[in-house]
Amino acid sequence: MNVALLYPEVYDMARFKQQRKEFPPFGVLYLAAVAEQAGHHVQIRRVAPGHTALDLTGFDAVGFSLASSATYGLMLQARRDSAIDARALVMAGGVHANFYPADALRDLDAHIVAEGESEELLLELLDHVDDRDFSQVPGVLFERNGQIVRTPARPLMREIDTLPLPARHLLPTEDIVLPDRLAGTDTKMAHVMFSRGCPFPCTFCAVAQRRMQYRGGASARTELTHLIGTYGIEGFAIVDDNFIVNKAKVTDICHHIADLGLRWSALSRVDTVDQPLLQTMAASGCIEIKYGVESGSERLLKAMRKNTTQAKIRAAVEATAKAGISPKAFIIHGYPGENTETTRETIALLRELRPMLGRVSLFRFVPLPGTQVYRDALLHGIGGTHLQPGWDGDWGKFHIHHNEHRWWGSDDDWAETEASYGVLRAFVEEAWGPQG
Repeated sequence: MNVALLYPEVYDMARFKQQRKEFPPFGVLYLAAVAEQAGHHVQIRRVAPGHTALDLTGFDAVGFSLASSATYGLMLQARRDSAIDARALVMAGGVHANFYPADALRDLDAHIVAEGESEELLLELLDHVDDRDFSQVPGVLFERNGQIVRTPARPLMREIDTLPLPARHLLPTEDIVLPDRLAGTDTKMAHVMFSRGCPFPCTFCAVAQRRMQYRGGASARTELTHLIGTYGIEGFAIVDDNFIVNKAKVTDICHHIADLGLRWSALSRVDTVDQPLLQTMAASGCIEIKYGVESGSERLLKAMRKNTTQAKIRAAVEATAKAGISPKAFIIHGYPGENTETTRETIALLRELRPMLGRVSLFRFVPLPGTQVYRDALLHGIGGTHLQPGWDGDWGKFHIHHNEHRWWGSDDDWAETEASYGVLRAFVEEAWGPQG
């Protein structure tokens, strides 16, 4: 069976203005790998601004990966502009589909929308391309007699180690191997995913899966060995939402890859690391950990449900630097309630940590669809969501790159937020360089 999988091309959050590509589309890469392993013929197609009219004739099934809400409008445009055979099964899945499956079904005029994990599901859908009977397939939405039918939820796979390696061979090598993306070095590197999900309830974060799934150390080693042999990589970046949650799992991976001689980085919270784990990570080649610090204001950290404090932030940064790993901080400015005082607290904390922090990336708050602040917009004084009256239909405004959209507060609140952001940005750029 011939299958086309479409993904939206997005740009790296720290270098958006240079249109530097972000990490590969792992969702469709894993789907493609599973489909190929089952004997299907798969093509991966890129959707980008100015590149939405695709010739998809000849395919038995076409899948739209709704990787983010910010690119949802782009994928809708591709659905309208592309040529697809009438007989083809039109499928949709991904982040936006998980949050708003019924909308995705109707907006895309799809035959089926997947909720949640889709690797095993895809094979079941392809078995029903001809009869279109999805009633016994768990984890999907479809329309029957003008009504939306939702089947029971599909349980998560117990072992994601059973998945084949992502089908990187279906993308150009320059999309896989990058020369300047590992912790500010010129290391020849690739991106990997070693876990799925994040159990923490941060109000601003769009994570659809709360249960963690980890790959084992042997599986991680197999993939890295493949990347060394196929692409000659010298390092890698783990793109998981929150890699460092289960210390035993992280330690297992570190022990399996320590002798490969690779440099690597990962994302973490400040309250999930300790000195022994950091030393183990450093011994296996870790050179940078990117922490979601978000703010130096404990009032805002509490509002964000980060469950962290200035003390925890200091301890994590100090321990990381002591282990010989460079800590990087992600900062979000403009969360509801941000003002001159909270910004001063953030600057004070960053100034204190400056000797240890290798890099800082500064972002402006955006109420991402699917998050708690988006769902409870009125509670936070937020306007402009698609769930509210007066929705303008512009999904692109939910991107996190250099976003200057006003989301909350009065004119005076916004003026104060704008002014304090300017002060913070000037400080960050003076200390750590341009912000993209």
